[in-house]
Amino acid sequence: MELYGKSFLKIMDLSPETIDELLALSARFKAKKKNGVPHRLCEGKNVALIFEKTSTRTRCAFEVAAADLGMRTVYLDPSCSQIGKKESLKDTARVLGRMFDAIEYRGFGQEIVEQLAEYSGVPVYNGLTNESHPTQILADFLTIKEHFGALSGVKMVYLGDARYNMGNSLLAGCAKMGMHFVISSPKEYFPDEKLVGRCRGVAEKTGAVIEFCEDPHEAVRGADIVYTDMWVSMGEPDKIWSRRISDLMPYQVNKKLMASAGEQARFMHCLPSLHDLGTEIGRGLYDLFGHPELEVTDEVFESSQSIVFDEAENRMHTIKAVMAATLCPEV
Repeated sequence: MELYGKSFLKIMDLSPETIDELLALSARFKAKKKNGVPHRLCEGKNVALIFEKTSTRTRCAFEVAAADLGMRTVYLDPSCSQIGKKESLKDTARVLGRMFDAIEYRGFGQEIVEQLAEYSGVPVYNGLTNESHPTQILADFLTIKEHFGALSGVKMVYLGDARYNMGNSLLAGCAKMGMHFVISSPKEYFPDEKLVGRCRGVAEKTGAVIEFCEDPHEAVRGADIVYTDMWVSMGEPDKIWSRRISDLMPYQVNKKLMASAGEQARFMHCLPSLHDLGTEIGRGLYDLFGHPELEVTDEVFESSQSIVFDEAENRMHTIKAVMAATLCPEV
């Protein structure tokens, strides 16, 4: 695979053929995992996991995937790393590159993971930055293929704030794979125009359709996938919740919206989700604003149309495929 020895930084870097190969490899690994077939292709290798932003799915997916491949992991959070404090990012990259076979980074600006890749000399994986979330997109695409059989022509509607990592990455991924991608939000929440222009250029070659629609019920009509995310991204200040809730409550995924989409539609969310009062954040926001559910209602989240836990599981299988493709020449 063309990824051997390379980094995995954003979806826009990959060709449609490489994405297809990664999804096929993910499906093979998933089948092996389900059937108890060992696949320790990276025996003895070591990967550093740098987490400047906390995570459940990403950390667990990397650690379990690495173990299944025969690798060891070392977890570094802000409290046990000198990155940017006593040691520059360049120096950290060069040190870790001498000790590890690969590095995962989950944190803030895209420039950080790009610099790690530039100076470390080993494959670097983007576990999430403010601008990009490529491992999530692979998991989403594997899930869609499992439920719909293909990606090309599938209509996905993303509702909410599309300016950050999920909106950017879904836009790029859907353009690459010839999908019908619709963003539904107020205009001020649309992605950067330069990225949209690049993705339209890709879409001309792949047959993808890219649309924007401020009316959520019109946007989801005939959708295969209705997708949303938390309205405030990790790292943004809490004080912006009031404005976001006011602007985006009309885009909440609820029973009425799913009825507008149709029975064929499936609901997806990258998680975590504020669909009930089961979290400290959810309870705090309820006390302030009086909404027990935000981007999606509990009724939809727990419905038969929801495939969010298939999606969450697939983080592990697709991350495993990325690590194997970059570290194992026989893949």
